[in-house]
Amino acid sequence: MRWPRWLIIDPFIAMLLGVVTLAALLPVRGTAASVAGVVASIGIALLFFLHGARIAPAAALAGARHWRLHTVVLSTTFVVFPLLGLVIGLISPQLLPADLYQGVLFLCVVPSTVQSSIAFTSLARGNVPAAVFSASFSNIAGIALTPLLAVLLMADTGDLRLTAGSIGSIVGQLLLPFVAGQLSRRWTAGWITRHKSLTSMVDRGSILLVVYTAFSAGIVAGIWQQISVGQLLILAATVSALLAVVMGLLFGASRLLGFDHADRVATVFCGAKKSLATGLPMAAVLFSPQLLGLLVLPLMIFHQIQLIVCAALARWWSGRATAAEAEVAAGAEVAAGAEVAAGRPTAAG
Repeated sequence: MRWPRWLIIDPFIAMLLGVVTLAALLPVRGTAASVAGVVASIGIALLFFLHGARIAPAAALAGARHWRLHTVVLSTTFVVFPLLGLVIGLISPQLLPADLYQGVLFLCVVPSTVQSSIAFTSLARGNVPAAVFSASFSNIAGIALTPLLAVLLMADTGDLRLTAGSIGSIVGQLLLPFVAGQLSRRWTAGWITRHKSLTSMVDRGSILLVVYTAFSAGIVAGIWQQISVGQLLILAATVSALLAVVMGLLFGASRLLGFDHADRVATVFCGAKKSLATGLPMAAVLFSPQLLGLLVLPLMIFHQIQLIVCAALARWWSGRATAAEAEVAAGAEVAAGAEVAAGRPTAAG
């Protein structure tokens, strides 16, 4: 029996799990932890610079006219998800520790993905220009909205560090590098396109370093002794249910609004997904290192689940589109054959 490709764990998630294991065995401490934190901060700034340099304004604006689609996507990302997070909070005291629930809340305010949303939309024969705009604008808006929503939803936790200093960190590590990347596109866009493997290594290396320092701090503080296997399974079930509810709402909304197949695909993939690449660096700026590992764990689990579900859905949609095209082509051939048999000239003739 052949193993389904969509069930294979994402390679980046495998690397993240490897880094978590390394942090458990060899956590960074003391001066080394301080140095790693500084390097991670530099990596975050570089990561957002590359985000800015990759997003082409002209390509994104090509899909801007689909305002109903973008309204649904942004409302889902920054309104529906947070509201569902609050609903989960009504039952979380009986299911999840407070730190894991705070991580679920943070997951709910993170922006959408860019690369994978566009890739899945393309695979499923969706509206790619609209997906480019929605995903890109979600990330740009998230630089401001994610910290603000985190303050509104997580103000009762002592882990949130939104002070004048942390606001300066958000601007310095996230916003300014992103703007600088946008302004540098004239000189850097071509180089980044030609060296995708190198820039991908920088992206992933920065995130892996953030995860290593965060989980090391958690190991040193002893917080992982508070989490059981059963609680991790409950967490996985919780974020899976969250994804299922959001995708169901997006399916219903896109049908109610009369979206065609292409727009429906872009709506679902851009509205239901959350960005690990953006969320982890943001969390490192907003939260204390000691509890950062627990707070980003729901996002890491959600990321893997969304990849599995969206890969399967994209292939199913692609298969349906291919079958429909084949049926149309077969019908055209039959019609042409009937015209020839009747002695009438075809369009080609």
